[in-house]
Amino acid sequence: MSDFFAHETAVIDAGANIGKGTKIWHFSHIMSNCKIGKGCNFGQNVVVSPNVILGDNVKVQNNVSIYTGVQCENDVFLGPSMVFTNVINPRSAVNRKNQYLKTIVKEGASIGANATIVCGNNIGKFAFIGAGAVVTKEIPDYALVVGNPSKQIGWMSEYGHRLEFDNQGIAICPENNDSYKLNNNKVSKLLK
Repeated sequence: MSDFFAHETAVIDAGANIGKGTKIWHFSHIMSNCKIGKGCNFGQNVVVSPNVILGDNVKVQNNVSIYTGVQCENDVFLGPSMVFTNVINPRSAVNRKNQYLKTIVKEGASIGANATIVCGNNIGKFAFIGAGAVVTKEIPDYALVVGNPSKQIGWMSEYGHRLEFDNQGIAICPENNDSYKLNNNKVSKLLK
């Protein structure tokens, strides 16, 4: 008996490494040689390609394909129908499997519904990618980005609240009172 749940319509290929407590729902396909952490959840119609690495507690909503070259750290949220790419210049008649670019989604980041992440552009810790955004460059930690192409419009707390910085560059999360410092266009969380 396995330590994870897979719906009877899910397909799990040999060699997939799936962590304890993970749930894989209807019509999802987990391919060989991927590594999935503990406590992850995969909605309906999700595909995880070979050699993908996902940390613990990654939430993948319906209709998401996670292609070879993608790595998600712990506590990442992938919204419904968001898209990763893995080749910068795909052509049907040209095999570019040896040219997959790596994309890392760092701890706690959220990617909204229908967003597109162009390969080779990493997403910073606790960054928040708005629904429908098209990411074409690196996204810093705690950044809030929207639009096509995506544009940074602010900063987010670890609890997903927009941060409002005072004239000393300090902001406080309204949900848990964590403090953040903005310095040289970078945000860091202050220790309590």
